[in-house]
Amino acid sequence: MLLTDPIELADDHVRLVPLAAEHADDLARATVGLEYAWYTSVPASVPDDIAQRLAWRDEGHMNPFAVVRDGVAVGMTTFCNIDQPHRRVEIGHTWLSPTVQRTAVNTAAKRLLLGHAFEACDAIAVEFRTSWHNRQSRAAIERLGAKQDGVLRNHRIGPNGTLRDTVVYSILPHEWPAVKLGLDARLAG
Repeated sequence: MLLTDPIELADDHVRLVPLAAEHADDLARATVGLEYAWYTSVPASVPDDIAQRLAWRDEGHMNPFAVVRDGVAVGMTTFCNIDQPHRRVEIGHTWLSPTVQRTAVNTAAKRLLLGHAFEACDAIAVEFRTSWHNRQSRAAIERLGAKQDGVLRNHRIGPNGTLRDTVVYSILPHEWPAVKLGLDARLAG
């Protein structure tokens, strides 16, 4: 199986379904309350963001998902920066409605994506990237069990002209069994 193959992933907490234009209304409602997050990329226009993610999908760079809880799309996540020949991928471009933050939704979504990457797609590394200033995201990535690889200083120029330092994390195949046990324990608790 390829990292770019469309697939639906689900457990008792969340469903990850291929992103589609029909998710736009739910996702627009899900962005309410995220205006404060200047250090992350919450879409200004949900339909435009969906169209961009689908274009990147068609180019083979991204596999985007709607994060669905109780039949409602509450956020988005992706396999991005897909390097299929080297079996490397990043899980990113993720945002979730404030209504599901600090619930099992993010942990479950990451567990599903990591399991698919390592077990079905034979990934040799799964990366996570976030802004240095996004302490909530950094803490969540570290709780997953990812190790910090380093900081890319002045890595990006933000829409408001600010320079972003990007923190890079990864999980490797030999780490996956312990990470999986940790995630499963958190989801069972």
